[in-house]
Amino acid sequence: MKRTPVFLCFAALLTVCSLHAPGQGQDPDPKAIMQRSQDKINGKSSKGIMKMTIVRPGWSREVTMKTWSLEEDYYMIYILSPAREKGQVFLKRGNNMWNYLPSINRTMKIPSSMMSQSWMGSDFTNNDLMKMNSFVEDYDHSIVGEDTVSGYHCHILELLPKPSAPVVWGKVHVWVSVNGYYQMKFEFFDENMELVNREVCSNIKTMGDRKLPSKMVMTPADKEGNQTIIEVLEMEYNVDLSQEFFSRQKMKSVR
Repeated sequence: MKRTPVFLCFAALLTVCSLHAPGQGQDPDPKAIMQRSQDKINGKSSKGIMKMTIVRPGWSREVTMKTWSLEEDYYMIYILSPAREKGQVFLKRGNNMWNYLPSINRTMKIPSSMMSQSWMGSDFTNNDLMKMNSFVEDYDHSIVGEDTVSGYHCHILELLPKPSAPVVWGKVHVWVSVNGYYQMKFEFFDENMELVNREVCSNIKTMGDRKLPSKMVMTPADKEGNQTIIEVLEMEYNVDLSQEFFSRQKMKSVR
């Protein structure tokens, strides 16, 4: 069960310079493409509201949440609903992650042994939240093809983990649109190069100062009828946030 996620435009001259590798003419630089798409998603900071729908054969449930992010290392999620889980908070600071449970007024650090477990019963894991910004630095990148997803012409990037990278995937394929640098699709493979999860993004709309896909559907390869759908309901970018906001103390009072 995998996730992410789930979030600037440069001048035209900078775009040309940064997206083509030195000495390679017009050949696009795959790492620069990945970086550009990540920058567009992240911004310097953000806050928003999302809805997650977990679909299983015979039933489904919804979870709504507030999110805050700062650069690549700080992320906080506050659960708004359902009522029995309202007030739970998840905090990511660097390589560490915590969960605040209001029912027992306790904050627990999530150990490495639990990073591969399902997050909130979804097809995303704790590790997906931790590693949502690792696609640029933890992997080597190449372009392995082109394709069209939801009407957008895309580069297909293959990401292979660096030897020392603390990641769980054997490889990742990412479809990034040639125009707009939207991340439109992902395929996640295990260490045996077997497909584990597929994520497809759609419904591109204006959110804050940019356009991005607002809907993400994660589907496990081996669990028929299972899906997790994340929809961005509201999102603002480059908001006023500091590192101090992302603290264990703040987890108890954030709303």
